[in-house]
Amino acid sequence: MASRRRFLSSTLASAVALPLAGCGFQLRQPPEFAFKTIYVAMPPTSPMGLELRRNLTGTGRVEVITDPVAGQKADVRLEPTMDQRERVVVGRTSSGQVRELQLRLRFRFRLRNEQGTELIPDTEILQQRELSFNESVVLAKDAEEAMLYRNMQSDTVQQILRRLAAVKAI
Repeated sequence: MASRRRFLSSTLASAVALPLAGCGFQLRQPPEFAFKTIYVAMPPTSPMGLELRRNLTGTGRVEVITDPVAGQKADVRLEPTMDQRERVVVGRTSSGQVRELQLRLRFRFRLRNEQGTELIPDTEILQQRELSFNESVVLAKDAEEAMLYRNMQSDTVQQILRRLAAVKAI
């Protein structure tokens, strides 16, 4: 009886898995880049620069050059023109206390090849998140704000990677 139950359960599992095998599902692959080396012209302590370098290195398909002198010889140079975080009050209570904030992360960059030709012209990526605010839980709201900025930064880095992968010729 137990062997018959095992046989039926394995047959059922095969019947469910077989249609999924032919559906074309495939895990996301790392992006393909048209260049082999890149220099990211951002300070080594910049959180955005660190995450961008880490993600580029993590693809295993491109070498990230960190030395500015060697960066002149890289296939492409990613040059940030703006990396700004903003915190804007968008709502107040009747007594004038802050009730709602809007967090913004603004990143502008361009991509140039070794000869100085722009492959990606000056491009801006803007992320915004709303944050309710309460004076009685300031520490929790500060932690939530930091988490929202990290999420916006990660999303911005992913958008930059997709735009870099869209470059076809250097």
